[in-house]
Amino acid sequence: MKAAVMHQNLDGHVDIKDVKLRPIHHGEALVKVEYCGLCHTDLHLMSGDFGTSPAGRIFGHEGVGRVIKVADDVKNLKIGDRVAIPWFFKGCGHCEYCVTGHETLCRNALNPGLNVNGAMAQECIVPADYSVKVPEGLDPVEATSLTCAGVTTYKALKVGNTKPGDWVEIVGAGGLGNLAVQYAHNVFNAHVIIVDGNPDKIKAAKDAGAEIAINYHDNHHIGKTIQDKVGGVNVSVVTAVAKEPFTEAVNALRPLGTLVAVALPKGNMELNIDRTVLDGIKVAGSLVGTRHDLAKTLQFGAEGEVKPIVHTCRLSDLNNVIDDMKASKITGRMVVDFTKEK
Repeated sequence: MKAAVMHQNLDGHVDIKDVKLRPIHHGEALVKVEYCGLCHTDLHLMSGDFGTSPAGRIFGHEGVGRVIKVADDVKNLKIGDRVAIPWFFKGCGHCEYCVTGHETLCRNALNPGLNVNGAMAQECIVPADYSVKVPEGLDPVEATSLTCAGVTTYKALKVGNTKPGDWVEIVGAGGLGNLAVQYAHNVFNAHVIIVDGNPDKIKAAKDAGAEIAINYHDNHHIGKTIQDKVGGVNVSVVTAVAKEPFTEAVNALRPLGTLVAVALPKGNMELNIDRTVLDGIKVAGSLVGTRHDLAKTLQFGAEGEVKPIVHTCRLSDLNNVIDDMKASKITGRMVVDFTKEK
């Protein structure tokens, strides 16, 4: 089968090559991948940013495909089921995080491209008990984005304890940010402010439900502007892959506000201790959601509450897409169409 494999020197690009998967084991299923999106986390992996050495692995955690084989002991999946292949691939199932509703924090979790082969291939082996079915009414191309960007932003808004009528700032209007706007506006019934520097992405975010848009190229005092306009936001979700927006987002919060860190830029953020203490500011990190979060995320998509911006490409175009993504030239998500691969 054809697969995208990270370079041995982790230089940020991939090889498209023929790979043979091992036979499936007990508790596993084999999935024929239909579509797989490209995520910024994939770029971190293929550049070695996580301090590990996943070179030579197949990456991809925005996968969607049909089950074509199941092990004899698998009862929850059958041939023909459409499933998602997400970042949270599998947990140990018995640690304190797995048994208390925080399974994505499992210290022995498996993640595609990091410590297990992923979905950027024509076929992928998945653990059946951790496979979430994709509703038949949901476009599988759109489902790829919800499998990662969607569940990540839905979870972030939950971590921020977002309530109807709250003001929510979304920093970064890319694939994550656009979906964050939609979940905040359509699912959580909140008011939304979008902050970005790309006019096309800002327009897309406004079309998705953002009521106030701020271009950081034109405004160097974003926090003050937000305080003046709405008295500060209740929640700020930072999806921008740079450290400066994290510090600025703290300044946009009202008392008892929560900053939810989602993106993974290198470096540290600054935090004013006086304001944090005196205003009761909270800062929380948010990883991808659980299997339950993912099921709800996909269902919201099937019900039309969110609609990702997606564009398909061929597997052979992947390195060019990687370059465009690094240069912030893409609005929405690029998705490899494996249905056209022979």
